[in-house]
Amino acid sequence: MKPIHLAIVEDDPVIKDSLTTYLEANPRLKIEFVCTSVEDFLTSLSSTRSKSTDVILLDIGLPGMSGLEGIRHIKKKLPEVNIIILSTFEEEDKIFKALCAGAVSYISKRTALTKIEDAIFTIYNGGSYMSPSIARKVINHFKPKAKNENIELSDRQIQIIQGIVDGLSYKMIADKYLISIDTVRDHIKKIYRLLEINSKAELIKKTNDENLI
Repeated sequence: MKPIHLAIVEDDPVIKDSLTTYLEANPRLKIEFVCTSVEDFLTSLSSTRSKSTDVILLDIGLPGMSGLEGIRHIKKKLPEVNIIILSTFEEEDKIFKALCAGAVSYISKRTALTKIEDAIFTIYNGGSYMSPSIARKVINHFKPKAKNENIELSDRQIQIIQGIVDGLSYKMIADKYLISIDTVRDHIKKIYRLLEINSKAELIKKTNDENLI
């Protein structure tokens, strides 16, 4: 059975050395690269012309380019590689940015080395792996949210909110519903007062959190 070719991109020397020491003891794993930044990894990859990396353990908080930024650059070089984010960050936005960018797994750095090793084999064999705390955040994100019945929105206000959530400009919303931009602005002001908010970002968040439309 051929070994899994592994890369570690981590700038914390303690974590990097712990991962390297523990994982290289497994004969079924072959560590190809140990780098402290995405830039170092991409340079090392280009200099060796290696295309055999199967799995990458990638940190987010790296010097230079962040791990989140680095995913798309890595995927350009290695389209089939399995990227496992290994990070202290557990915020929903970072989790979903990483997964949307092409990572296949997101693991907390608090995870035991044995579990990280298991995750590598699980991912390589086509499975999925998340730290329990990360998995709970993913589940909660997709869990149906109760609709707030105390907020009464008109049909037009709902249409305008949907347009904002879809990323349309005021002009695009006006053109879509054959109304003026001033009418759109007037509705937005009323929606903000009704929902007790002050920005598009708050409107989008409240819409998603309270299932307004």
